[in-house]
Amino acid sequence: MANIKVRPPANRFVAVARKVYNPIGFSKGYNFVFFFIFVGAFTGFTLARLQYLALDRSCTTGSGDQRPLDCYYYTEGSVDRVGILLHLGTILPAALLACLQFVPVIRRTFVLFHRINGYLILVLSVVSTAGAFMLSRHAVGGRLDAQMVIGTVSVAFIVSLGLAYYNVKRLQIEQHRAWMLRAWFYAGSIITMRIIMFLSSLIVSDDGYDVPMPCAKVAAFTGSHQQTLQSFPECDVYFSRQDVNKMVLVPASMTKNGANTIAIMSMAFGPALWLALALHAVGIEVYLHLTPAEANRLRNVSYQRQLEAGMKHPGRAGLTADRIGDSPLWVPGTQHEPANDSSGEK
Repeated sequence: MANIKVRPPANRFVAVARKVYNPIGFSKGYNFVFFFIFVGAFTGFTLARLQYLALDRSCTTGSGDQRPLDCYYYTEGSVDRVGILLHLGTILPAALLACLQFVPVIRRTFVLFHRINGYLILVLSVVSTAGAFMLSRHAVGGRLDAQMVIGTVSVAFIVSLGLAYYNVKRLQIEQHRAWMLRAWFYAGSIITMRIIMFLSSLIVSDDGYDVPMPCAKVAAFTGSHQQTLQSFPECDVYFSRQDVNKMVLVPASMTKNGANTIAIMSMAFGPALWLALALHAVGIEVYLHLTPAEANRLRNVSYQRQLEAGMKHPGRAGLTADRIGDSPLWVPGTQHEPANDSSGEK
């Protein structure tokens, strides 16, 4: 392993900060800041979602838009119910365990735990993705754009995890790091999506958008038979059982009743998740390109381990650009030192 040069602290604040992040394995302040922001948000969001494991209680507590958006489809024995329980019951523990994987002191000191935890996360993630596919048909209204983006995020997540697994089995540690970061940044787009969905819903609320919705679902979120007929008289054929599949156009609004709020949220979900995924995909590539020193350090580690394991082409036994692309051949021992910065901590 290459020696890591530690510069003197630029000021008292940096000296105090190092006493916080050095013990958990961070040598750079900006890495700890990113860890605190992103892993902190991921942990908080995951803990907040644990309440939905008690699905029936969550779907009956409160009224209207205070309930989970798709409770209408979570009937006993339905594919959607099985899908959501399978998804939440596996992705939530996987997300919490994944947060531990990004703590440097755990990776370096508790290597066996890191490996076993990684395998457990991989299995849970695959199962959770199967659950996501099961519920995607009606997810947040079941619009085609929502189904497409759920499929895209799921495939990107699983493919990235698969490439991370392949590279670590080939002892290509820097590629394992890169693909694991990509996988969980793609998964994390579901958090950013909620911010974008809420803001975009506020912007287009009462702007003339209508969303088709089954009368049965409208009634479930409106509150009563009379209120539903007052707002949507066309649903009379549903209540009289003349057409149990009757659809109505529900105005998308954040200022009216539960059905209107559900309508605008379902309309905004697909575009919001597409935008969040794009932001996260670009963001993680920027981060990876701004941290070549760490990637190169890990590649030297990979070279040494592959050499000791007797692998062909040590240093590029995994999926590296100089093996499958037209990148110049990597030379062992190459170092990328951070640029000198008179301001101190980067």
